[in-house]
Amino acid sequence: MTCRTDDSGAIMTAARRSAGLRVERVYASRQFANGVFSNPTGIGPDLKGSPWPLLGEYFARGVQRRPPGPLPLERPHATWEKPPSTGFRATWLGHSTVLLELDGHRVLTDPVFGERASPVRFAGPRRFHEVPATIDELPALDAVILSHDHYDHLCRTTMLALARKQVPIVTSLGVGAHLERLGIAPERIIELDWGESTEIAGLHLTATPSQHFSGRGMSDRNTTLWSSWVIASERRKVFFSGDTGLTPQFEDIRRAHGPFDLVMLEVGAFHPSWGGIHLGPENALKAFEMLGGGTLLPVHWGTFNLGLHPWDEPAETLLTLATAQRQRILTPRLGAAIEPEHVEGPTPWWREVLAAGKDVSTAPPAPPAPTDLPLDHPTGA
Repeated sequence: MTCRTDDSGAIMTAARRSAGLRVERVYASRQFANGVFSNPTGIGPDLKGSPWPLLGEYFARGVQRRPPGPLPLERPHATWEKPPSTGFRATWLGHSTVLLELDGHRVLTDPVFGERASPVRFAGPRRFHEVPATIDELPALDAVILSHDHYDHLCRTTMLALARKQVPIVTSLGVGAHLERLGIAPERIIELDWGESTEIAGLHLTATPSQHFSGRGMSDRNTTLWSSWVIASERRKVFFSGDTGLTPQFEDIRRAHGPFDLVMLEVGAFHPSWGGIHLGPENALKAFEMLGGGTLLPVHWGTFNLGLHPWDEPAETLLTLATAQRQRILTPRLGAAIEPEHVEGPTPWWREVLAAGKDVSTAPPAPPAPTDLPLDHPTGA
């Protein structure tokens, strides 16, 4: 599937998705040309090579794309009632959803609390586990960050629930139109282009480059922007990748905003055929080094079947590579509210699931159902 490059249809789609100042800012963006947003490298979501080998991988037997048993969860809401002793705490709630607590401020990244990452309720990738905390159990939030508009990052039911909390939503240029159609008040939406920042309740939030694409259907490909994010408080600074491939702009981000107390990078839903728009474990470590190193928290894995690899492969591969390279990574259990300064290293909790599950090496599972087709890379919708 190729990117839309014609002016008429894409520009009209972008215009319908924005109004007044929003559409003017879309047109003014350096990332917007010929009716669509694009990556400076020219890399897009086009598949590399023939799609036929992918079909073979998709229907391959013996690849365990879903966990063989329940995933271990921790319930963090009681921990959230007390401030972190170091002033800095992170709680991975699954996929790319992380609650960050920095110097008394709270930010939630790419919140997805819905059952499926899908435009419909009856089909699409279903989560492997319960959400460790409900939306009602969340502490008071200062801001929500939305990196881009794919269904596994912008969840309709989640955003409708969060809208009732009247929390500011900071997102990439053009995404606000999606939110307004959900009934979220325009004054609660802050859209940023790459390099732009906003101040909210003592937090400094900056949209930075990523290498990905956007769209929630067949007709709106790349009509909204995608971003990574720098989140800074008085004493702390973290980086959140959103979805991205490896880009030289990570070096620029380090020079402009580093060093970081925590780097959150996507590691799942990777494949060489779309290696330009997702990192995977190997490129995540390269990006980590380009960003200045420090402490890495892998995200975008362990919740939805969005790739062709085994469900635990991103974490297992990352752990192996990081150990060999002596890189500091943290792999907390889902829902574990951790203070990075108090955590010595990774916890390979996914191995407990494999040990408890049945041996599938001699009895491969049936191929995944068509409803599990990924939705955030070119093989999906």
